[in-house]
Amino acid sequence: MLKILLAILTGLVGAGLLHLVIILALPYYSERDAYSRVLREGPSFEFHVLGPGRDPAGLGRTDPFLDIAVCAFDLDEGPVQLTASGEVPFWSLATFDAASNETFSINDRTAVDDALDVILATPVQATRLRKAQAPTLAQSIIVETQQTQGYAVLRAMAPQASFRPQTSEFLNGAGCLPLSTAPQTSR
Repeated sequence: MLKILLAILTGLVGAGLLHLVIILALPYYSERDAYSRVLREGPSFEFHVLGPGRDPAGLGRTDPFLDIAVCAFDLDEGPVQLTASGEVPFWSLATFDAASNETFSINDRTAVDDALDVILATPVQATRLRKAQAPTLAQSIIVETQQTQGYAVLRAMAPQASFRPQTSEFLNGAGCLPLSTAPQTSR
């Protein structure tokens, strides 16, 4: 009788642990993660400005003082250059891999001339860029990442309603474009 109770108890504990593992693993396998939501915003390699409420992808601006834009990218197609400039009180950029792990961040206080100019690349792509020594990329910050898929979140502060046109112009003018790794040659 004791062996039967022990077997039943072991089965119940095992089933409970299995259910717990499944429940904890659901967000990882779900299509509701941040990367999937950013992909549903629109085409990759383009910043998409988020509105004040949640959109059909489930993303939205939750802080009334920050305007936000997101961009999905894939480094398998080559390095990606993230750019933006303009007169805003504060901006910040964070990049994430497809699992939503932050891979890099910068803000206007740490950028050159308060302008955003970041190139995301795999280690091999970054080496090619450094060897090419293109003068147009001299001020760019080259960020190496092992993960090829990810997304960038660009935020611009609007402490008062009168700043909204500036932040809107800043975010709408931001670039998230593939960069050719071919060396530029002059003739």
